[in-house]
Amino acid sequence: MFVSKKSRLAVLVSAGLTTLTSAGALAQTSVNGDQSIEEVMAIASPIRDSQKAAIDAKKNATNLMDIISADTIGRFPDQNLADSLGRIPGLAIERDQGQARYINFRGAPFKYSPIAIDGMVIPGAENGRIARFDSFPAIITSRLEANKAITPAMPGDAVAGFINIETHDPFRFDGFSLALDLGLGEQQLGGGDIKKSSLNLSWSDDSWGFMLFGSQNSREQITDNRELDWQDDAIAMLDYRSYILKREDEALGGKIEYRFNNGVNRLFVSVLSSEFTDHEQRNQYVLGLADGLEAMNEQLPEGAPPMSLPGGTQGYVPLALVERMLEYGVYNNSTDTYTLGADFRLADWFVEARINQTETANNTFLPILRSVGGTAAVGYDISDLEDPSATLYAPTTMTGIPVQSIEFAADLVLDIRSNMDIDATKYKLDAEKNTRLFGLDSTIELGLQIDDRKADGYGMVYDLDKLYSFPGTINVADYDTDKPWHSDFTNGIGATYFDNIGLRRDWAAADSSAANPVPAGDLITLNEEITSVYAMSTTELSWGNMVYGVRIEQTDFASTGPQGEFKNDFTNVLPSLHLNWSLSADQKLRWSLTTGVSRPDYGQWRATTSVLPAFSQVVAGNPELEEENIVGTDISYEHYIGDTSMFSAAAFYRQMDKVIYVESSTVDAGDYIPPLAGASWSYQQAVNGNDGHLSGVELNLIADFADFMQMGALDGFGFSANLTLLDSEFETIHGETYSLPGTSDQIFNASLFYENHGLSIRLNYQQRDDWFTTTENVSRPEYWDGQERMDIAISYALPVDLMGAEASLYFNANNLTDAVDIRYTGSSVTPNQVERYGKRYLAGIRINF
Repeated sequence: MFVSKKSRLAVLVSAGLTTLTSAGALAQTSVNGDQSIEEVMAIASPIRDSQKAAIDAKKNATNLMDIISADTIGRFPDQNLADSLGRIPGLAIERDQGQARYINFRGAPFKYSPIAIDGMVIPGAENGRIARFDSFPAIITSRLEANKAITPAMPGDAVAGFINIETHDPFRFDGFSLALDLGLGEQQLGGGDIKKSSLNLSWSDDSWGFMLFGSQNSREQITDNRELDWQDDAIAMLDYRSYILKREDEALGGKIEYRFNNGVNRLFVSVLSSEFTDHEQRNQYVLGLADGLEAMNEQLPEGAPPMSLPGGTQGYVPLALVERMLEYGVYNNSTDTYTLGADFRLADWFVEARINQTETANNTFLPILRSVGGTAAVGYDISDLEDPSATLYAPTTMTGIPVQSIEFAADLVLDIRSNMDIDATKYKLDAEKNTRLFGLDSTIELGLQIDDRKADGYGMVYDLDKLYSFPGTINVADYDTDKPWHSDFTNGIGATYFDNIGLRRDWAAADSSAANPVPAGDLITLNEEITSVYAMSTTELSWGNMVYGVRIEQTDFASTGPQGEFKNDFTNVLPSLHLNWSLSADQKLRWSLTTGVSRPDYGQWRATTSVLPAFSQVVAGNPELEEENIVGTDISYEHYIGDTSMFSAAAFYRQMDKVIYVESSTVDAGDYIPPLAGASWSYQQAVNGNDGHLSGVELNLIADFADFMQMGALDGFGFSANLTLLDSEFETIHGETYSLPGTSDQIFNASLFYENHGLSIRLNYQQRDDWFTTTENVSRPEYWDGQERMDIAISYALPVDLMGAEASLYFNANNLTDAVDIRYTGSSVTPNQVERYGKRYLAGIRINF
């Protein structure tokens, strides 16, 4: 899978192929004249032209929003849409092993920012609420809209914001168009292959439009991981891990559209199928320092003083219990969405009708070989938090040993699996008309939506029973490759890779044990129906316009468990008001007052209880959870300078009631497993806390030097920078206060670009402070340490005609700062996870016919 760095870099030089779109811009306009879709495709100045499209759309919007145009997504080194959104003021990225997966919109929890495709909200495949961005490659997108102030036409659970992904329009070009994208790259740590390919075909005439697009991307990487457990200020456990990953995403979609009545009316069918798959190999050694000392203390003579863990950052433990875990498993996440739509005039009304069917699936299968009962003495040094290290010795000695010499008492099986299928059917009807209201020119909008969802599956199940009994005929040592781990850490234990794929194959062939049924307490069976109606008006005034209205959402849900079905329903009335002042032709002042609602996710709402003996833990659903109610306000000032420059300043505040979080308590294990009576277990359940708030200030500057000075030495240069300062807090039922999950005190983004003579270069920097992780479990508060990343994208438009096609070469480099991701509990001096994955390079060529 992995080759040498020199050979991979040689491949990079050869590059590949990728899309270069031709110049022009297409804008579709709604009946009231507002800009609804803008797409910029540019050869000579892709950065400036896409920047201009985004600025123009922001200026003309009737609410506070930021936009990324299609060319920006294509030009930047973005593996998925979260990377693109990470450049917008107030948005920060949360990554999994270096790959952008989620966004914290204005420092809020993930669930506060629903995601829609062409206006149709997509359920989160994992828990009904949170959609993962690594499931949606950039090929599907013509424009990203990040709405920060929510109108009645938008979903009520858009508490922090509403992300709308606009897909491609088959009428963007007359006749036939083809765009091709192929690229090759390397993940520096381990020399893993990166492959990128996409194709976009379209054809249209005056009435018919057809479009087909697809992409396939893969990324092989090593993730170097060290985890630590603490007892007060002492290390209780050291965990060495090296993951070999192959992550793939695929997307296939298209649209057929018919336009009539001079293009005013249209009928269309659109399809999108997107899938993300993570093939994971795990090589892991767990050094149980506290467990080893406990075993030694049990053998001490009566009255002898017990041994204790050494404190501080360096130490030696004469006996540690060692475990080895080997695994080859798969995570899979998919979304299939189908939409039938019609836009037409009906008397004075313009009507948009949609029927949508969306199916999401989330599956995890991680069978782990768990070898237990090994022993060793351990010396450790974690004085460098970015390189915690350990050395192995023979038990109770200072004689160094390799990890391969450790003998294990038994080979057990730990099975980890999850499954969630969600079927969502949506009916959406929107109508608008221009009229006179209170003597003023106005546009009235009315809407109805029915969103019916059915969820079936189960969360993470950790099965210590032998789902697959490990065959005694297999000698695990035979699968040791003797190849040292690829590591940017000190590999003090001398770990080598196992052939996990071969081991898993032979293990499965030698054992035909049937799978254990999923415990009833882990099952999730939930039906949810949200019926929404709204009415709003956009009224033109001498100084600008006013948008006001109300949205009403009726929620009915039923959750089924061993004791039967739990049902509930509630209604939320959500008014909002937006005022947009045109201070001058180039200056705007906006103020809004909004309301919202945040519902529990499906795992929290389930009427079942999981019993986890492996972790001495009980995790219970809570179908009696109430929704969170939110009131917010936004104010912003925007100054537009020239064609491609602007300055903006914004402030916002959200007040939350009944904040949902996970509360922990202690229970007697005998209540769930009678033979374990007297043992203390952790009991975890989502509950409604007390009030909370989220507030922030955003400053944003985009400056193309051509808008400020005569051309000269700085011809072609420009930069952008935005700074967000955040604060959040919520109160538990015990009166404790914590920040909301995802809130960094500061988020900063900056870009420097040069674009001239067909050459485009952009250097991008991102930084965010520490933030409370989204486990939302206050019993063990876990934080991400602050992060910094730097990326660069370079492209060159070839000054030649390739048989009627235009082409450009590009080179992208990500994570130039070689970021080390650190998590900690309590304080940054007690990290519990340190992770490296290295830099990433990609090169290719874009071709457009």
